[in-house]
Amino acid sequence: MSEKTIRILVDADACPVKDEVVRVAERHKLPVILVSNAWMRGPDHPLVQRILVATGPDAADDRIANDATPADIVITNDIPLAARCIDAGAHVLRPNGKPIDKSSVGMAVAMRDLSAHLRETGEITGGPAAFTPRDRSRFLDALEVLVQALKRGK
Repeated sequence: MSEKTIRILVDADACPVKDEVVRVAERHKLPVILVSNAWMRGPDHPLVQRILVATGPDAADDRIANDATPADIVITNDIPLAARCIDAGAHVLRPNGKPIDKSSVGMAVAMRDLSAHLRETGEITGGPAAFTPRDRSRFLDALEVLVQALKRGK
């Protein structure tokens, strides 16, 4: 890994773990960039930069994907955005603590497309599972482990 500072880029519009991101970032003195296309409440902290992008379906995604580097951690549930960030060399973590990497992104895209097709045909009508305290805990652990690995250069 390069000498570039590790940053945490957050797809912030619907992110349920912004406070947790800041907690880990504070422990490691890492900058956090919250990107959204709507004004958001969020942690007020010197390490946090809020970026409000133009309204548009992919404006926040475009900003994150264009800024992502191999030194960055991207927090998102958006599979196409995750794929773009992985292509840029960034490390991607979902808010439930599950990583998305080169070996898993293809399956994640396929599952997303299949779910969309099944919703369109009426085969499934529900959305994703509810976010739980266990997801939040898993996320905190996964982010901490990832930050430590990146700091060690792995």
